[in-house]
Amino acid sequence: MSASEFYDYVVADAFTDTPLCGNPVAVFTNATGLTASDMQRIARELNLSESTFVFRPKGDGDYHVRIFTPVNELPFAGHPTLGTAFVLGRTHPRQQLVMETAMGNVPFALERDENGQMISATMAQPVPTWSSYEFEDTLLRGLGLEASTLPVEVYRNGPRHVFVGLPSLAALSAVKPDQRILALLPDVAANCFAGDGHQWRLRMFSPAYGVAEDAATGSAAGPLALHLIRHGLLDFGQSIDIEQGVEMGRRSVMRAKVGGTLGNLGPIHVSGSAVIVAKGQFVRW
Repeated sequence: MSASEFYDYVVADAFTDTPLCGNPVAVFTNATGLTASDMQRIARELNLSESTFVFRPKGDGDYHVRIFTPVNELPFAGHPTLGTAFVLGRTHPRQQLVMETAMGNVPFALERDENGQMISATMAQPVPTWSSYEFEDTLLRGLGLEASTLPVEVYRNGPRHVFVGLPSLAALSAVKPDQRILALLPDVAANCFAGDGHQWRLRMFSPAYGVAEDAATGSAAGPLALHLIRHGLLDFGQSIDIEQGVEMGRRSVMRAKVGGTLGNLGPIHVSGSAVIVAKGQFVRW
């Protein structure tokens, strides 16, 4: 077969510098010719929480990127875009990279070592909207919890993230969700969190997005920092480190910082590392 009969992809573990930790994403570096149906079927075949597909830019960005879970397309997501930035950053000529997504342009600042190797990337996330969550009772029942330490609210910056606070890390680790009940909740990821100060831990469950539990949810990192600010546990301009995937044996670390004020939010920055662990090809069927 000729090279044109294959679609190359790279698997990067995002929000970690340790192979086989963090959250994997498959990045198709040249998806020209693939339809939305093709991409959805490939994402289902790979069965990672997300796969990304890179195209030539449509506007003034550097790359146009589409993001698919095994069951649907997302307008924006955190760990897949960060992993994609690391993969593209190996050959991207500048320290700034702009990714076109369905939520608009997402700029990345790329950090490299003295040998030009990628060290970390920082994205400016879409500023979310938020509201109280209308299915709080079903959510808590699905998580096996009686209450949340903070108001149960839902944020949208592409995907929808609802947040439930736990009183301790031990209580967070003990959460055993009923996925059948959580599957009744449409278009949402259930995020449980615990911690204090600048150190927090997150667990995310989302049957709606085809993910039983996620090892690193970058799109939830910015909204979590904003949630803590809105309820008096963090100040604007302060960074937090968010661990995730600990209970899965795939520890990840995300750093989030929210600038501005409640009346003039942003920027919302989320940073992390990634490591490439595999390369492959899909045969053009």
